[in-house]
Amino acid sequence: MSLLDRYHVLVHNVSAAFGYDYSDATPDWVHPFIHLILVLAPALLITVGSYLAIRGILKLWKRRHTPTFHPEPIRGLEGSLFSTVLRYSRRQQALMIVVSLIAMPILYLTLELPKQIVNNALDSDHFPVAVLGRDVDQVVFLMLLCGLYLLAIILNGLNKYGLNVFKGYVAERFLRRFRLLVYRQWRSDPDSRNQSEIVPILAQEVEPIGGFAADVLTLPILQGGTLLTILFFMFVQDPVLGAAALTVLPIQLVLLPKLQRRVNALSRTRIKEVRQLGRQLSEQLHERQVNPTGLLPAGASFRELEHVRRKIFRLKFFIKALNNFLTALTPFLFYSLGGYFVIEGRITLGALVAVLAAHKDFSAPLKELFNYYQTLEDTRIRYHEITTFFNKSIQQSAIVQADNTMPQEVSQFEQAQLRYPASSLKRQGAIATSRESLIV
Repeated sequence: MSLLDRYHVLVHNVSAAFGYDYSDATPDWVHPFIHLILVLAPALLITVGSYLAIRGILKLWKRRHTPTFHPEPIRGLEGSLFSTVLRYSRRQQALMIVVSLIAMPILYLTLELPKQIVNNALDSDHFPVAVLGRDVDQVVFLMLLCGLYLLAIILNGLNKYGLNVFKGYVAERFLRRFRLLVYRQWRSDPDSRNQSEIVPILAQEVEPIGGFAADVLTLPILQGGTLLTILFFMFVQDPVLGAAALTVLPIQLVLLPKLQRRVNALSRTRIKEVRQLGRQLSEQLHERQVNPTGLLPAGASFRELEHVRRKIFRLKFFIKALNNFLTALTPFLFYSLGGYFVIEGRITLGALVAVLAAHKDFSAPLKELFNYYQTLEDTRIRYHEITTFFNKSIQQSAIVQADNTMPQEVSQFEQAQLRYPASSLKRQGAIATSRESLIV
Protein backbone atom coordinates (compact mmCIF):
# COMPACT_ATOMS: atom_id res chain seq x y z
CA MET A 1 0.00 0.00 0.00
CA SER A 2 1.43 3.35 -1.03
CA LEU A 3 1.79 6.33 1.25
CA LEU A 4 -1.07 8.14 -0.45
CA ASP A 5 -3.38 5.17 0.03
CA ARG A 6 -2.45 5.01 3.70
CA TYR A 7 -3.25 8.70 4.03
CA HIS A 8 -6.70 8.17 2.49
CA VAL A 9 -7.33 5.27 4.85
CA LEU A 10 -6.34 7.51 7.75
CA VAL A 11 -8.78 10.19 6.60
CA HIS A 12 -11.60 7.63 6.31
CA ASN A 13 -10.85 6.29 9.79
CA VAL A 14 -10.79 9.76 11.32
CA SER A 15 -14.04 10.66 9.57
CA ALA A 16 -15.64 7.44 10.83
CA ALA A 17 -14.49 8.33 14.36
CA PHE A 18 -16.37 11.62 13.99
CA GLY A 19 -19.48 9.71 12.92
CA TYR A 20 -19.35 10.47 9.22
CA ASP A 21 -18.68 7.75 6.65
CA TYR A 22 -18.15 8.99 3.13
CA SER A 23 -17.54 6.89 0.05
CA ASP A 24 -17.20 7.23 -3.72
CA ALA A 25 -20.86 8.25 -3.89
CA THR A 26 -20.05 11.40 -1.91
CA PRO A 27 -19.63 14.50 -4.12
CA ASP A 28 -16.03 15.25 -5.03
CA TRP A 29 -16.08 18.74 -3.52
CA VAL A 30 -16.78 17.25 -0.04
CA HIS A 31 -13.49 15.31 0.04
CA PRO A 32 -11.16 18.38 0.30
CA PHE A 33 -13.33 19.80 3.08
CA ILE A 34 -13.08 16.55 5.06
CA HIS A 35 -9.31 16.41 4.58
CA LEU A 36 -8.91 20.05 5.66
CA ILE A 37 -11.28 19.96 8.63
CA LEU A 38 -10.49 16.55 10.14
CA VAL A 39 -6.79 16.01 9.34
CA LEU A 40 -4.82 19.01 8.10
CA ALA A 41 -6.23 21.73 10.38
CA PRO A 42 -6.06 19.58 13.59
CA ALA A 43 -2.50 18.52 12.74
CA LEU A 44 -1.49 22.14 12.23
CA LEU A 45 -3.27 23.15 15.45
CA ILE A 46 -1.45 20.45 17.43
CA THR A 47 1.88 21.51 15.91
CA VAL A 48 1.33 25.19 16.71
CA GLY A 49 0.10 24.41 20.22
CA SER A 50 3.09 22.18 20.92
CA TYR A 51 5.48 24.82 19.59
CA LEU A 52 3.95 27.54 21.75
CA ALA A 53 3.98 25.28 24.81
CA ILE A 54 7.62 24.27 24.31
CA ARG A 55 8.65 27.87 23.71
CA GLY A 56 6.89 28.98 26.87
CA ILE A 57 8.55 26.23 28.92
CA LEU A 58 11.98 27.13 27.54
CA LYS A 59 11.46 30.82 28.32
CA LEU A 60 10.40 29.98 31.86
CA TRP A 61 13.39 27.68 32.33
CA LYS A 62 15.76 30.30 30.93
CA ARG A 63 14.28 32.98 33.17
CA ARG A 64 14.75 30.83 36.27
CA HIS A 65 18.32 29.82 35.46
CA THR A 66 19.53 33.18 34.22
CA PRO A 67 20.88 35.56 36.90
CA THR A 68 18.87 38.75 36.79
CA PHE A 69 19.44 42.14 38.33
CA HIS A 70 17.01 42.83 41.15
CA PRO A 71 16.71 46.58 41.69
CA GLU A 72 15.81 48.18 44.96
CA PRO A 73 12.15 47.62 45.77
CA ILE A 74 9.79 50.48 45.10
CA ARG A 75 7.49 51.14 48.00
CA GLY A 76 4.10 49.53 47.37
CA LEU A 77 4.94 48.13 43.92
CA GLU A 78 5.78 44.51 43.16
CA GLY A 79 8.23 43.44 40.50
CA SER A 80 5.46 41.78 38.46
CA LEU A 81 2.28 43.37 37.19
CA PHE A 82 0.18 40.35 38.19
CA SER A 83 1.61 40.42 41.72
CA THR A 84 0.76 44.10 42.11
CA VAL A 85 -2.81 43.62 40.84
CA LEU A 86 -3.47 40.58 43.04
CA ARG A 87 -1.96 42.29 46.07
CA TYR A 88 -4.60 45.03 46.08
CA SER A 89 -7.63 43.27 44.51
CA ARG A 90 -7.46 39.61 45.49
CA ARG A 91 -10.98 39.36 46.92
CA GLN A 92 -12.56 41.33 44.10
CA GLN A 93 -10.85 39.08 41.54
CA ALA A 94 -12.28 35.96 43.21
CA LEU A 95 -15.80 37.43 43.21
CA MET A 96 -15.57 38.36 39.52
CA ILE A 97 -14.39 34.84 38.66
CA VAL A 98 -17.45 33.34 40.39
CA VAL A 99 -19.80 35.67 38.51
CA SER A 100 -18.06 34.79 35.25
CA LEU A 101 -18.52 31.06 35.82
CA ILE A 102 -22.23 31.55 36.55
CA ALA A 103 -22.64 33.00 33.05
CA MET A 104 -21.61 29.74 31.31
CA PRO A 105 -24.82 27.66 31.83
CA ILE A 106 -26.95 30.71 31.00
CA LEU A 107 -25.02 31.10 27.75
CA TYR A 108 -25.62 27.46 26.85
CA LEU A 109 -29.37 27.96 27.31
CA THR A 110 -29.33 30.94 24.94
CA LEU A 111 -27.73 28.65 22.32
CA GLU A 112 -29.90 25.58 22.88
CA LEU A 113 -33.33 27.20 23.06
CA PRO A 114 -33.36 28.60 19.46
CA LYS A 115 -32.69 25.08 18.16
CA GLN A 116 -35.54 23.71 20.27
CA ILE A 117 -37.85 26.43 18.98
CA VAL A 118 -37.09 25.61 15.33
CA ASN A 119 -37.12 21.81 15.63
CA ASN A 120 -39.77 21.10 18.30
CA ALA A 121 -42.11 24.10 18.07
CA LEU A 122 -42.05 25.13 14.38
CA ASP A 123 -40.94 22.06 12.39
CA SER A 124 -42.78 19.32 14.30
CA ASP A 125 -46.12 17.51 13.95
CA HIS A 126 -46.16 15.85 17.37
CA PHE A 127 -48.83 17.93 19.07
CA PRO A 128 -50.17 18.25 21.64
CA VAL A 129 -47.15 17.68 23.88
CA ALA A 130 -47.03 17.16 27.64
CA VAL A 131 -45.45 19.98 29.67
CA LEU A 132 -45.43 19.52 33.47
CA GLY A 133 -48.28 16.99 33.23
CA ARG A 134 -50.48 19.15 30.99
CA ASP A 135 -51.08 18.84 27.24
CA VAL A 136 -50.39 22.03 25.30
CA ASP A 137 -50.83 22.79 21.62
CA GLN A 138 -48.23 24.13 19.19
CA VAL A 139 -48.81 27.86 19.82
CA VAL A 140 -48.69 27.54 23.60
CA PHE A 141 -45.56 25.41 23.40
CA LEU A 142 -43.96 27.99 21.12
CA MET A 143 -44.78 30.76 23.60
CA LEU A 144 -43.32 28.73 26.48
CA LEU A 145 -40.03 28.19 24.67
CA CYS A 146 -39.89 31.85 23.63
CA GLY A 147 -40.55 32.87 27.23
CA LEU A 148 -37.69 30.70 28.45
CA TYR A 149 -35.45 32.17 25.77
CA LEU A 150 -36.40 35.69 26.85
CA LEU A 151 -35.68 34.80 30.47
CA ALA A 152 -32.26 33.42 29.53
CA ILE A 153 -31.47 36.60 27.58
CA ILE A 154 -32.48 38.77 30.55
CA LEU A 155 -30.37 36.75 32.98
CA ASN A 156 -27.41 36.87 30.63
CA GLY A 157 -27.76 40.65 30.23
CA LEU A 158 -28.07 41.21 33.99
CA ASN A 159 -25.01 39.05 34.61
CA LYS A 160 -22.93 41.01 32.09
CA TYR A 161 -24.19 44.34 33.42
CA GLY A 162 -23.37 43.52 37.02
CA LEU A 163 -19.98 42.13 36.08
CA ASN A 164 -19.06 45.18 33.97
CA VAL A 165 -20.14 47.62 36.69
CA PHE A 166 -18.10 45.76 39.29
CA LYS A 167 -15.13 45.61 36.91
CA GLY A 168 -15.32 49.38 36.53
CA TYR A 169 -15.32 49.77 40.31
CA VAL A 170 -12.27 47.51 40.67
CA ALA A 171 -10.43 49.27 37.85
CA GLU A 172 -10.99 52.78 39.24
CA ARG A 173 -10.12 51.70 42.77
CA PHE A 174 -6.87 50.11 41.65
CA LEU A 175 -6.08 53.08 39.39
CA ARG A 176 -6.46 55.51 42.31
CA ARG A 177 -4.19 53.39 44.51
CA PHE A 178 -1.62 52.89 41.75
CA ARG A 179 -1.50 56.63 41.01
CA LEU A 180 -1.05 57.34 44.71
CA LEU A 181 1.87 54.88 44.93
CA VAL A 182 3.54 56.40 41.87
CA TYR A 183 2.98 59.91 43.24
CA ARG A 184 4.46 59.02 46.64
CA GLN A 185 7.48 57.47 45.02
CA TRP A 186 7.98 60.57 42.92
CA ARG A 187 7.67 62.84 45.96
CA SER A 188 10.29 60.79 47.82
CA ASP A 189 12.69 61.02 44.87
CA PRO A 190 15.21 63.83 45.49
CA ASP A 191 16.09 64.07 41.82
CA SER A 192 14.18 67.14 40.59
CA ARG A 193 15.11 66.60 36.95
CA ASN A 194 12.31 64.05 36.55
CA GLN A 195 9.51 66.46 37.42
CA SER A 196 8.46 66.93 33.79
CA GLU A 197 8.21 63.19 33.10
CA ILE A 198 5.82 62.49 35.97
CA VAL A 199 3.00 64.36 34.20
CA PRO A 200 2.53 61.88 31.29
CA ILE A 201 3.13 58.97 33.69
CA LEU A 202 0.32 59.95 36.07
CA ALA A 203 -2.02 61.17 33.35
CA GLN A 204 -1.59 58.66 30.52
CA GLU A 205 0.70 55.71 31.22
CA VAL A 206 -1.03 54.47 34.39
CA GLU A 207 -4.51 54.63 32.81
CA PRO A 208 -4.28 51.34 30.83
CA ILE A 209 -2.74 49.60 33.84
CA GLY A 210 -5.71 50.54 36.00
CA GLY A 211 -8.17 49.35 33.37
CA PHE A 212 -6.29 46.10 32.94
CA ALA A 213 -6.47 45.36 36.67
CA ALA A 214 -10.15 44.41 36.33
CA ASP A 215 -9.51 42.11 33.35
CA VAL A 216 -6.30 40.41 34.47
CA LEU A 217 -8.12 37.18 35.49
CA THR A 218 -11.78 37.79 34.70
CA LEU A 219 -11.48 38.38 30.97
CA PRO A 220 -9.55 35.18 30.06
CA ILE A 221 -11.82 33.09 32.29
CA LEU A 222 -15.03 34.68 30.98
CA GLN A 223 -14.09 34.77 27.31
CA GLY A 224 -12.23 31.46 27.42
CA GLY A 225 -15.21 29.83 29.13
CA THR A 226 -17.54 31.38 26.55
CA LEU A 227 -15.33 30.03 23.75
CA LEU A 228 -15.29 26.52 25.23
CA THR A 229 -19.05 26.58 25.86
CA ILE A 230 -19.81 27.57 22.28
CA LEU A 231 -17.33 25.00 20.95
CA PHE A 232 -18.89 22.28 23.12
CA PHE A 233 -22.34 23.23 21.81
CA MET A 234 -21.08 22.97 18.21
CA PHE A 235 -19.58 19.53 18.81
CA VAL A 236 -22.83 18.35 20.40
CA GLN A 237 -24.76 19.37 17.27
CA ASP A 238 -22.25 17.79 14.86
CA PRO A 239 -18.58 16.90 15.47
CA VAL A 240 -17.56 17.72 11.89
CA LEU A 241 -19.03 21.23 12.09
CA GLY A 242 -17.45 21.67 15.51
CA ALA A 243 -14.05 20.79 14.06
CA ALA A 244 -14.72 23.18 11.16
CA ALA A 245 -14.91 26.05 13.64
CA LEU A 246 -11.22 25.46 14.50
CA THR A 247 -9.96 25.42 10.91
CA VAL A 248 -8.52 28.93 10.79
CA LEU A 249 -7.42 29.04 14.43
CA PRO A 250 -3.82 27.82 13.76
CA ILE A 251 -3.27 30.60 11.23
CA GLN A 252 -4.49 33.15 13.76
CA LEU A 253 -2.21 31.76 16.45
CA VAL A 254 0.83 32.00 14.16
CA LEU A 255 0.35 35.34 12.39
CA LEU A 256 -1.39 37.58 14.89
CA PRO A 257 1.14 37.31 17.78
CA LYS A 258 4.05 38.06 15.44
CA LEU A 259 2.33 41.17 14.14
CA GLN A 260 1.42 42.18 17.67
CA ARG A 261 5.07 42.02 18.77
CA ARG A 262 5.87 44.62 16.12
CA VAL A 263 3.08 46.82 17.48
CA ASN A 264 4.52 46.42 21.00
CA ALA A 265 7.96 47.56 19.82
CA LEU A 266 6.42 50.65 18.23
CA SER A 267 4.43 51.35 21.41
CA ARG A 268 7.64 51.24 23.42
CA THR A 269 9.21 53.73 21.00
CA ARG A 270 6.19 56.01 21.29
CA ILE A 271 6.40 56.04 25.10
CA LYS A 272 10.07 57.05 24.96
CA GLU A 273 9.32 59.80 22.44
CA VAL A 274 6.54 61.23 24.62
CA ARG A 275 8.88 61.35 27.62
CA GLN A 276 11.59 62.99 25.54
CA LEU A 277 9.10 65.60 24.37
CA GLY A 278 8.03 66.29 27.95
CA ARG A 279 11.67 66.73 28.97
CA GLN A 280 12.25 69.22 26.15
CA LEU A 281 9.16 71.23 26.98
CA SER A 282 10.10 71.32 30.65
CA GLU A 283 13.56 72.67 29.82
CA GLN A 284 12.01 75.40 27.67
CA LEU A 285 9.55 76.35 30.41
CA HIS A 286 12.40 76.82 32.89
CA GLU A 287 14.17 79.26 30.57
CA ARG A 288 13.48 82.90 31.36
CA GLN A 289 14.31 84.34 27.93
CA VAL A 290 12.74 83.42 24.61
CA ASN A 291 14.72 80.80 22.71
CA PRO A 292 13.76 80.60 19.02
CA THR A 293 15.85 77.45 18.44
CA GLY A 294 13.56 75.52 20.81
CA LEU A 295 11.09 75.02 17.98
CA LEU A 296 13.45 72.74 16.07
CA PRO A 297 13.75 69.84 18.59
CA ALA A 298 10.05 70.09 19.46
CA GLY A 299 9.10 69.93 15.78
CA ALA A 300 11.38 66.93 15.30
CA SER A 301 9.68 65.17 18.23
CA PHE A 302 6.23 65.94 16.80
CA ARG A 303 7.32 64.54 13.44
CA GLU A 304 8.73 61.36 15.01
CA LEU A 305 5.55 60.81 17.06
CA GLU A 306 3.42 61.16 13.94
CA HIS A 307 5.62 58.68 12.08
CA VAL A 308 5.47 56.10 14.88
CA ARG A 309 1.71 56.44 15.39
CA ARG A 310 1.08 56.00 11.65
CA LYS A 311 3.01 52.74 11.74
CA ILE A 312 1.00 51.61 14.76
CA PHE A 313 -2.30 52.42 13.04
CA ARG A 314 -1.31 50.57 9.87
CA LEU A 315 -0.31 47.44 11.77
CA LYS A 316 -3.35 47.50 14.07
CA PHE A 317 -5.83 47.85 11.23
CA PHE A 318 -4.02 45.18 9.22
CA ILE A 319 -4.31 42.80 12.18
CA LYS A 320 -8.01 43.64 12.49
CA ALA A 321 -8.67 43.15 8.77
CA LEU A 322 -6.76 39.84 8.70
CA ASN A 323 -8.64 38.58 11.76
CA ASN A 324 -12.00 39.54 10.26
CA PHE A 325 -11.16 37.80 6.97
CA LEU A 326 -10.06 34.59 8.69
CA THR A 327 -13.15 34.62 10.89
CA ALA A 328 -15.43 35.02 7.86
CA LEU A 329 -14.01 31.88 6.22
CA THR A 330 -15.61 29.53 8.76
CA PRO A 331 -19.25 30.42 7.90
CA PHE A 332 -18.42 29.49 4.31
CA LEU A 333 -17.69 25.96 5.55
CA PHE A 334 -20.91 25.94 7.56
CA TYR A 335 -23.10 27.04 4.66
CA SER A 336 -21.55 24.61 2.16
CA LEU A 337 -20.77 21.50 4.20
CA GLY A 338 -23.50 22.08 6.78
CA GLY A 339 -26.09 22.68 4.06
CA TYR A 340 -25.07 19.39 2.44
CA PHE A 341 -25.51 17.63 5.81
CA VAL A 342 -29.03 19.08 6.12
CA ILE A 343 -29.92 17.81 2.64
CA GLU A 344 -28.55 14.39 3.53
CA GLY A 345 -30.51 14.37 6.77
CA ARG A 346 -27.41 14.13 8.95
CA ILE A 347 -28.38 17.20 10.98
CA THR A 348 -31.56 19.23 11.27
CA LEU A 349 -32.12 22.71 9.95
CA GLY A 350 -32.48 23.99 13.50
CA ALA A 351 -29.09 22.55 14.42
CA LEU A 352 -27.46 24.29 11.44
CA VAL A 353 -29.13 27.59 12.33
CA ALA A 354 -27.98 27.18 15.94
CA VAL A 355 -24.43 26.42 14.85
CA LEU A 356 -24.37 29.51 12.63
CA ALA A 357 -25.70 31.66 15.47
CA ALA A 358 -23.19 30.11 17.87
CA HIS A 359 -20.29 30.79 15.51
CA LYS A 360 -21.36 34.42 15.34
CA ASP A 361 -20.85 34.49 19.10
CA PHE A 362 -17.76 32.28 18.75
CA SER A 363 -15.74 34.96 16.96
CA ALA A 364 -16.45 37.60 19.63
CA PRO A 365 -14.67 35.88 22.57
CA LEU A 366 -11.84 34.89 20.23
CA LYS A 367 -11.32 38.55 19.33
CA GLU A 368 -11.52 39.45 23.01
CA LEU A 369 -8.79 36.94 23.83
CA PHE A 370 -6.55 38.35 21.10
CA ASN A 371 -7.27 41.86 22.36
CA TYR A 372 -6.45 40.64 25.86
CA TYR A 373 -3.08 39.43 24.63
CA GLN A 374 -2.45 42.80 22.97
CA THR A 375 -3.51 44.68 26.11
CA LEU A 376 -1.43 42.40 28.30
CA GLU A 377 1.71 43.03 26.30
CA ASP A 378 1.08 46.78 26.12
CA THR A 379 0.36 46.99 29.86
CA ARG A 380 3.48 45.02 30.72
CA ILE A 381 5.51 47.45 28.65
CA ARG A 382 3.97 50.43 30.43
CA TYR A 383 4.47 48.87 33.87
CA HIS A 384 8.08 48.02 33.03
CA GLU A 385 8.72 51.55 31.78
CA ILE A 386 7.30 53.06 34.99
CA THR A 387 9.36 50.81 37.26
CA THR A 388 12.44 51.41 35.12
CA PHE A 389 11.88 55.15 35.40
CA PHE A 390 11.92 55.03 39.22
CA ASN A 391 14.79 52.54 39.33
CA LYS A 392 16.87 54.94 37.25
CA SER A 393 15.90 57.72 39.62
CA ILE A 394 16.99 55.64 42.61
CA GLN A 395 20.33 54.81 40.97
CA GLN A 396 20.95 58.45 40.08
CA SER A 397 20.16 59.46 43.66
CA ALA A 398 22.61 56.87 44.97
CA ILE A 399 25.33 58.18 42.67
CA VAL A 400 24.68 61.75 43.79
CA GLN A 401 24.81 60.72 47.46
CA ALA A 402 28.10 58.88 46.87
CA ASP A 403 29.59 61.95 45.23
CA ASN A 404 28.45 64.18 48.11
CA THR A 405 29.86 61.92 50.84
CA MET A 406 33.30 63.57 50.98
CA PRO A 407 32.06 67.19 51.12
CA GLN A 408 29.69 66.22 53.94
CA GLU A 409 32.58 64.68 55.92
CA VAL A 410 34.67 67.82 55.38
CA SER A 411 31.83 70.06 56.52
CA GLN A 412 31.34 67.93 59.65
CA PHE A 413 35.07 68.28 60.44
CA GLU A 414 34.87 72.04 60.04
CA GLN A 415 31.86 72.19 62.35
CA ALA A 416 33.76 70.14 64.93
CA GLN A 417 36.65 72.64 64.73
CA LEU A 418 34.31 75.53 65.42
CA ARG A 419 32.63 73.78 68.34
CA TYR A 420 35.75 72.21 69.94
CA PRO A 421 38.85 74.17 68.88
CA ALA A 422 41.14 72.72 71.59
CA SER A 423 40.42 69.12 70.68
CA SER A 424 40.84 69.92 67.00
CA LEU A 425 44.26 71.47 67.71
CA LYS A 426 45.30 68.38 69.68
CA ARG A 427 44.18 66.14 66.80
CA GLN A 428 46.08 68.27 64.31
CA GLY A 429 49.21 68.11 66.50
CA ALA A 430 48.88 64.36 66.80
CA ILE A 431 48.51 64.03 63.08
CA ALA A 432 51.60 66.24 62.50
CA THR A 433 53.68 64.21 65.01
CA SER A 434 52.69 60.96 63.31
CA ARG A 435 53.66 62.40 59.93
CA GLU A 436 57.08 63.49 61.26
CA SER A 437 57.73 60.05 62.72
CA LEU A 438 56.87 58.50 59.33
CA ILE A 439 59.26 60.88 57.58
CA VAL A 440 62.08 60.12 59.98
